[in-house]
Amino acid sequence: LPVPLGYDVIAAGVAVAAYGTFFAMSWRMLPIPILIGMLAHASRWAIISMAGASVETGALVACLLVGTIITPIADRLRLPFAAFAFASVVSLIPGVFLFRMAGGFVGLIALGGKASPDLLVSAIEDGATALLIVLAMTFGLILPKMCIEHFYPGFAKLNPRGSSGDRSARKV
Repeated sequence: LPVPLGYDVIAAGVAVAAYGTFFAMSWRMLPIPILIGMLAHASRWAIISMAGASVETGALVACLLVGTIITPIADRLRLPFAAFAFASVVSLIPGVFLFRMAGGFVGLIALGGKASPDLLVSAIEDGATALLIVLAMTFGLILPKMCIEHFYPGFAKLNPRGSSGDRSARKV
């Protein structure tokens, strides 16, 4: 039974808020990754359901969007890119595939020689899907940051508070 998009996007925002709160992100800054995370989740949903793309492609496109948006925001606010970016995409983590893979391996161990070969194939497929999603997320987040920093080397100089490389003086 598919979940309506609105509920799904709100749940993604709650996941981002929980992750940010758990890792002591400032309450002032928390709305930024929540809104970007909700946008990422909605874009992933649109890519998968409307364009018929795979979950891996959906994660890649959503993370490319997040990386492009977060790079200037993190630089401007002089906050760690990785913390903002990962908090924004925490709802895209392929937990269901990892749990299904683990369940398949537990089933293989429990059944021993009586286990169906399909159970092994299914567990490996779920693990491979999870790996591809994580790789897509990794490249999707870091490529925009690298491209922006490469093609706009003066980007950090636009920061009115000083160099983005000087993180020692930041106040959160």
